[in-house]
Amino acid sequence: MNPEDYSSMAQVRAGVDALDRQLVALLAERFAHMRAAARIKPDRSAVRDEARKAQVIANACAEAERLGAPADIIAELWEQLVEASIAYEMATFDRTRS
Repeated sequence: MNPEDYSSMAQVRAGVDALDRQLVALLAERFAHMRAAARIKPDRSAVRDEARKAQVIANACAEAERLGAPADIIAELWEQLVEASIAYEMATFDRTRS
């Protein structure tokens, strides 16, 4: 159902809850990619790549603008997401290489 057609908060909440489940599933998939990166990268210094981080955030902002979403909020969220992903990848790298 399109949110524009909602007539109750129950519908809004059900829609948000469904989206949250999808987001968590997508984040789990993203972190699987981080595990792969930790396995593939030759050394720990390769984990943090500031140029790639900037590119990922810029890509997310461009997609947000294309979809009519608030790019400034997306930039903040992606900053946190990428930093958490880097921390996870570093921890995975350390755990699997020790």
